[in-house]
Amino acid sequence: MTEKFIFDPKEGIDNPMMVITDDADSVSTPRPRLCVLKREEGESFGFHLRVEKGCQGHIIRNVVLGGVAGRSGLQNGDRILEINNCYVVDVYHPEVAKKIMLSGHQLCLLVLDGEEYEQAVSRGQDLRDLARAYKGEGYKPPRLCHIVRNPVSGLGIHFTPVEGEKGHFSVSLATGGAAEKAGVCKGDRLVWMDGAAVSELTHSALSRMMKKCGNHITILVIDSESEKKYMQLKMPILPSMAVPHNLPYRARKLYLVSGPKGYGFLLRMEKTPSGRTFHVLREMDRDSPAERAGMHDGDLLLEVNGDSVESLHHEEIVNRVRQSEQQVSFTTITLQGLEFYTRLGLSPLLFCEDDAAEKENNSSLPVSVEDQSSQKKAETPARVNNATDNEEEEYCEITSL
Repeated sequence: MTEKFIFDPKEGIDNPMMVITDDADSVSTPRPRLCVLKREEGESFGFHLRVEKGCQGHIIRNVVLGGVAGRSGLQNGDRILEINNCYVVDVYHPEVAKKIMLSGHQLCLLVLDGEEYEQAVSRGQDLRDLARAYKGEGYKPPRLCHIVRNPVSGLGIHFTPVEGEKGHFSVSLATGGAAEKAGVCKGDRLVWMDGAAVSELTHSALSRMMKKCGNHITILVIDSESEKKYMQLKMPILPSMAVPHNLPYRARKLYLVSGPKGYGFLLRMEKTPSGRTFHVLREMDRDSPAERAGMHDGDLLLEVNGDSVESLHHEEIVNRVRQSEQQVSFTTITLQGLEFYTRLGLSPLLFCEDDAAEKENNSSLPVSVEDQSSQKKAETPARVNNATDNEEEEYCEITSL
């Protein structure tokens, strides 16, 4: 364009020639999008998570048309910046997939369009700053608090409806009471109680729940200013975002290095009176790698090297341990702990005492982010070691490791 522009005060800023003066080299700021996915029991989120050669980031692929992900606004090629308020750009791919699987029925993703993501990376933009800029400042994560009734003063907590806001309840505390000691703060807002969201509850219904709770309750709370921020962003407040306080049970991650006689414990398949079958850790040898790592007799095995064993059979787990050669990590929990989280509708893996990221494993392969319960069960392997007749009712298989 060689035509010279002369400003005409009569035409002012509406002069169409003003367009010519725009800086052609100006770069627009990438705009993240918040996608909230909510699925029903047995339903998948309806997308795959991948890491691909030649592409950067955790990539959304195969978004099902009309599915949960599609209805939330998630698009093929999007890159994930955050999962449930947790920044994951620099997190290993298997751990990112695991965070999605552990989120339950509701998932909050902050994503960036694939093309914008690549451009931002090529320009050296800080993706964490982009996420912060989208959400702003001045809010804190929710707290998951377990309150045990004091024999004299009770739970030390009361809930008052917030005027004009249905399903919103403000917290009142007894100073020095059980709730305050469990991490609840004056003026907190109640979000969730014993696995149930309170947004649709009346005050009378909430009072009935309190009377039925017995000697303890587990509640999700957040300070009032942070609640306002979440509401402005249209972001749900989820247990998977929470900082745990006073929880009676936590999953534990154990790291074992094999000795001359192996790891020094038995892995057994045991059936409880309820009929459920678990992978149970038994009979730690004195001063063995298992005992030194803090393994407890009767603990349930949840993971081997960060991978869930829920759908695996005995021999499959044994093979995975043996393939680990000289070192292995186990995630364990007590039976009572598993029952506690099951009642709350949460995965015990959300609040592990050692949440260190596992090493990257097969990150170039696609990971299907779908309901684990829909995966096909493996065929039953041959028994490793037979139990004696009088032990057969207690467990199915046993292996020394």
